[in-house]
Amino acid sequence: MRTDIFARLDREPEPPKIEPPRMSRHRIALFGGTLAFYLAIVVAVLVSSWLVALDWKVMLFRPYQQWPEIHAFLDYYIVLGQRGPTATMVACWLGWRSWRQHTLRPLLTLGAALLLLNVSVGAVKIGLGRLGPHYATQIGSAELFAGGDIFPSGHTANAVVTWGILAYLATTPRARRYLSALSAIVSLGVGLTTVYLGTHWLSDVLLGWAAGLLIMLGLPWVEPLITRAEAWIFAQRENLRGRGPVPSVPVAAGGPRTAALPYAEDEDAVAQEPALEPAVAAAGGPGPCPRSHPAHPSHPSQHLVRSERSPVTPTGSRRPPHADRAPRGGTSPASPVAGG
Repeated sequence: MRTDIFARLDREPEPPKIEPPRMSRHRIALFGGTLAFYLAIVVAVLVSSWLVALDWKVMLFRPYQQWPEIHAFLDYYIVLGQRGPTATMVACWLGWRSWRQHTLRPLLTLGAALLLLNVSVGAVKIGLGRLGPHYATQIGSAELFAGGDIFPSGHTANAVVTWGILAYLATTPRARRYLSALSAIVSLGVGLTTVYLGTHWLSDVLLGWAAGLLIMLGLPWVEPLITRAEAWIFAQRENLRGRGPVPSVPVAAGGPRTAALPYAEDEDAVAQEPALEPAVAAAGGPGPCPRSHPAHPSHPSQHLVRSERSPVTPTGSRRPPHADRAPRGGTSPASPVAGG
């Protein structure tokens, strides 16, 4: 039974050698055609052309009353175009891919696409201020600049970008084709569902499809920025790892101490040494030993531990002799020795 699946995934050596899509001539032509289609829809709504009349015809037809049996299903299907749930699901999948392949490109690409979506679609929504079908005030009017935020359709554009990013990041051409077809079907269904429920005009959905497709076609222009952002994040991670605490070297039990004694302890030991010199001289021992180090060293490395100091007294008793006391086992009183 295999129990090391996570260890095997963590040992995935290198991210796959995937060339990100480039702005080829074919892609540039598609981008230009989609941009022209986008501008044509905006102009057609601004001048209240036949497209606005078609919007009113579809709204007055009330599809939700013509086919009420699918209303319950489409209430759930529309969730595939809501930004919160769809972005969370796709981010979880791309996060797992980033961990397995040791790269942040999938998550950074998703973040860049959603940022472009919010900026571009949100700016047009607020700038044109179109009201939705349920809030329309005059039949045949385009309902522009009335404080609404319905044009273009955010559900439709979000479905194109969120599900299209899976096809954009596919690792094989076959997977890219299948995921492109799947994202097109999902986004098409989400757009028509908003028209069925009466929350968007038909022209809102057309402009939402174009807005989402423009973002997907223009993502290769953002790839250099994504690469630099990924390199910067990895560099910051390495810097944080290098600023960790310096590990201390453990000292074996019974081994020599490498740290110097504190100044206070060393000074006390030095202060006690001169008091023993007269007694040593009286006992006939050698003279006082000169100090081999200053009382206050100029550098901490000049401190010596107790085990490295030279002895300052000879071996034997440190008790001073008394003239009126005879030594044990002797008959004559002891006299101090004048010389060594």
